[in-house]
Parts: sequence; structure tokens; C-alpha cells
Amino acid sequence: RLFEVFQTYEEYEAVKERVKVILRVDETMEFIRGQKSEHEEETKNIVLLASGDPLFSGIGRKAVQEFGKEIVEIIPDLSSIQLAFSKIKEPWEDAFLMSLHGGPDPEKRRRLPYEMTDIPLLLERHPKIAILTDRENNPQTIAETVRLAGLRIFVCEKLGYPDERVTEGSPEEIARMSFSEPNVVIIKRPEGRSQKTDVRAQNTEHRLGLTEKEIEHSRGLITKDEVRAVSIHKLRLTTQGVLWDIGAGSGSVSIEAARLAPGLKVCAIEKDSEQIGNIRRNRVRFDTPNVEIIEGAAPEILKNLPAPDRVFIGGSGGNLPAIIDLISEVMPAGIVVINATIMETFQAAVDSLKAHGFEVDASQVSVSRLKPLGTGHCLAGQNPIFVIRGTRE
Repeated sequence: RLFEVFQTYEEYEAVKERVKVILRVDETMEFIRGQKSEHEEETKNIVLLASGDPLFSGIGRKAVQEFGKEIVEIIPDLSSIQLAFSKIKEPWEDAFLMSLHGGPDPEKRRRLPYEMTDIPLLLERHPKIAILTDRENNPQTIAETVRLAGLRIFVCEKLGYPDERVTEGSPEEIARMSFSEPNVVIIKRPEGRSQKTDVRAQNTEHRLGLTEKEIEHSRGLITKDEVRAVSIHKLRLTTQGVLWDIGAGSGSVSIEAARLAPGLKVCAIEKDSEQIGNIRRNRVRFDTPNVEIIEGAAPEILKNLPAPDRVFIGGSGGNLPAIIDLISEVMPAGIVVINATIMETFQAAVDSLKAHGFEVDASQVSVSRLKPLGTGHCLAGQNPIFVIRGTRE
């Protein structure tokens, strides 16, 4: 498609004998690497053609990662998002921008910070959302997820082509239509409609101290506030790097860690679908896109994740020794913190960490909370929790 567009440019005639069309990104990068190695003694410029702004969910990121900022020069054009807002004549400084374009190969689709099911929650926080789409995450499917009264959806098709088209409609109307690719979707909340009042969405003044009432969870399954504070303290979070939260549950530890260290990549690993929904909603409410949700059971699901610098284990599904075995292989140095409620888990944690050369320390956190009793109050004890830490330098 891009090659067909390039043929309409006046520069095409001068360089047409030197154009190579490669359909896959990996093959493109491999070709450029090959050209570079063949001509190390001379300066040779290679032009990689891309549409729009290649640093906005485009190939620019990949090019810089592969070849380095020193030798890559990026000359952007207008992004499709800019063009789309210009077509509907709407300012976009207050818009939330997201990509649902996961790539053409289902086996290699990249994980996206937000998913389609997050859009209704994002609309509680933002008056406009602009979305890069693909065949699976298309305008019709997006419209099906946002059946909220008063919303207007704009679908901007084939921007920059002779047959470009802009369609405006309600979610119900857009869901019944079909559209050409490529396209951009803009969702606009009704004028004058205020954002939903939600302390969880608006409370961004503090970094640590979210409460159980603020964090969405199920059946009381959440790392309690006091235990969470101790566990995060024991982790000694880094400002960059990777944290694995294994058995993430509602995502309470992941969310607090991500807020404390926005530069930290947090992998929230959970196998329960209900809890996955809780993590997804909490991630949107507390604006923590650096939390990546990994659905599956440890230790198997851990094998393809980026190596961690810190690990928190809130639940192991009975696989704690095997999980620590794998962690030990991929993390030469770092900190592992484990929460345990029973002595057997405590002993397994201590034994496994020591067997892999971790220096181990442990605490028991016993918390009592004030509650009414008759005309007065008393302190009611919570279940004590073991907090085990393994450190390896």
C-alpha cells in the first residue's frame, strides 16, 4: 500500500531502481542490518519509508531499538491522529491517544498498554479518545463496547488517499456499518457532560497509600493495606527495570508499585479471569499503563517475560519451589518478597530461597483494626502474614 502511494511522488522516478519492498518488519530489519555490515568502511544512507509519524505507534521505535539513536534520523509527516482531528475540526490537546493496532501476525501481536474493554473506563477520565485500529479491533467492534448515551463516534477512513471518507454517528449507527482500512476512530463524550466522580480515578496526589476500599477486588481477596505497605518497603523498588507480581490478584501491589515508580515495567501475572478484570479496571482508574497484564499460571507463563529485577509473590498455586527455581535462573541479582499465611508456605519459601543462594530475612505482620463493639470500640485482629525476603547481589 505504501509503495503504491510512493509511486505518485515526483521523487519516485529518480530512485525507483533502488526501491526494495519487504512485507514483514523482521525481514526489513534483517535486510538493513545486512546492508550495514557489507559497507562498514563507507557511509551509506538507507531510507526506510513509513507513513505518518513513525514514532507514534510506528516503525520508528523499532528502528531506533535496532540501530541506535546515533545513526537513525527520523523525518516525520503528519500522523493519522493529527489528520483525523483536522477533518472533524476538533482540538485534541485534551484527547487520550491509544493504539489497538497489534500487528498483522496473531502469533507475534504485541501486548498493548490498554485494550478495547478499557475504553468505557477511559471515557470516564477523558472527553475524547483517538484510536488506531486494525482488522480485529475495528470501528464496528469498538462501537459495540461503548453503548453509552450521547457519545459520538467519528471514523476517518483512508486519510490522505483520493477516496478518504469521514463518517459520524452514534455507537449504534457505527456498529451497523462497514469501513475500509486503514482508519482512525475518535470517540467524543457529549458537551457539558462531566467526568464521573470517582475518588479512585481522581486521587492522584499521593503515590503510596491506596486503600482496600479504593481498589476494586473480589471476595476480600486483596493484599491488606498494612501488609502491602510492608511488602513494598521490603522490595526496595528501582526507578527503572522490571517487577514481576506473581499471583497478582486484584493488582493492588502492582498498582501501588507502578505509581511509585512510573519508569518501572510491572508484569501483573494472574490466572483467574475475574481477577484479571479487576486488574484491568484498576489499571485504568489509577492511570498506570506501565502495568502489563499477563494471564496464565506460574511458572510456565514466566518463561517468555523480560527478566525481573524485583519479584513479589502473593500467590503461587502450590508451585512455589518451581517458581523460585525459574526466578533464580533468570535473575542473577535482585530481591524476591513472598507473602505467606501458613507455616508450610513459609518454610517452602525460606528453604527454596536459601537453596538458590539468597540471603533470607522474614517478618510476621500482625495487624489489629478498630471496630465498634456495643457502645464502645475494640481492636479486632487480622490474620497474621509472613513476609519473607530473599536478597541476592
